[in-house]
Amino acid sequence: IMMNCFTRITALLLASLNAANGFHIVLAGGTGKVGRELSSKLVEDGHDVTILCRNAFLAAAPSKVSSDFGWLGQSFLEKYPGIKLRDWDGGDLLDIVGQDWVGWQDDTLSKADCVVNLCGGFTQQREMATERIVRESLRCNPTALQITVAPKDEELRMISNVAVGAKMKRLKLCEDMVSQNCVNYETMRLQANRLEEECDNIKEVIYARLS
Repeated sequence: IMMNCFTRITALLLASLNAANGFHIVLAGGTGKVGRELSSKLVEDGHDVTILCRNAFLAAAPSKVSSDFGWLGQSFLEKYPGIKLRDWDGGDLLDIVGQDWVGWQDDTLSKADCVVNLCGGFTQQREMATERIVRESLRCNPTALQITVAPKDEELRMISNVAVGAKMKRLKLCEDMVSQNCVNYETMRLQANRLEEECDNIKEVIYARLS
């Protein structure tokens, strides 16, 4: 076990050295627990991170305003100045709540080395967000690495026991959307109760594919 941990840490350090100039990484839906953990790790390694969110003003507020929107907080963003927030439409023009969402594609996707889709939920909104990311990435930056993240099927049964079959089908549809349209992609299934470990797994994939 100690050897595996040492090997893993070594791989991460080597990958970080290979990426000395820093990557630009876009996290869609990155204002939740995974986005907070992953973005801070990436910035600590010297990379620039842009988080696409429904309302950048609320996500950056000193205190959480509403449970309906993701939140990182002013103190977190001050601690990690390499993290920037950007309003986007999330695929649904009827669900726009940010003030400055126009042009997010050209501002963020066009210069991205990697786009990580962390959009949560199991409604049609997830499909719309995935379709939006894929379509606009193909237009602006078709060779960027696309990573889509979702819970494992067995974990989905534990965290959401209603209409599980339909939710699994939706997750698979989002993964297929990426794999069938993008030339450079990874689909990842993670365990939410291993947050730090799984964020390291995402880092490893990013560094391995981009280095």
